[in-house]
Amino acid sequence: MRTRNSDENDPATARIGALWDRFFSHSWERHLPAAGHDGRLFGVYSAYESDAHGAFDVTVGVATDPGAGAAGDVGGEKIRITPVLAGTYLVFTSAGPMPQMVIDTWGAIWAYFARNPQVQRRFGTDFEAYSGPDQVAIHIGIVGDASCCMQQSAATTEPPVHSRQLMQK
Repeated sequence: MRTRNSDENDPATARIGALWDRFFSHSWERHLPAAGHDGRLFGVYSAYESDAHGAFDVTVGVATDPGAGAAGDVGGEKIRITPVLAGTYLVFTSAGPMPQMVIDTWGAIWAYFARNPQVQRRFGTDFEAYSGPDQVAIHIGIVGDASCCMQQSAATTEPPVHSRQLMQK
């Protein structure tokens, strides 16, 4: 699904919540091929048009094993695999009632980047990893190494933030 933040900020045009509703109402996670081993659900943001103001794709699903095929469809929706790019990610974690917890975490992410202009988003892939119904870790791809900013920001940033290096398999 393609959207933009300005659309998601308006309840009349927001579509991400409806995408998650369809995912759960059709139990897609049980029908996807080659599901990953840990059972976590993911929301992946990719194919960014430009920056936080441009259009982007949103995919919801489960982790798949490398090389898994994506033939077929689930509930009338075509299955697709969205690769997560290797690189450095800042990880913002939070817990609380859905969906407000995710909305608040994204607000904290935007505020973090506004306060830390030396840290630049990559706008390649970003992803939300849900380890339970009320826990999320949002991974934001950045340009370069995160070591320059982690010590000064970790103590002042809510939700907690840390970095993670992802490698291609």
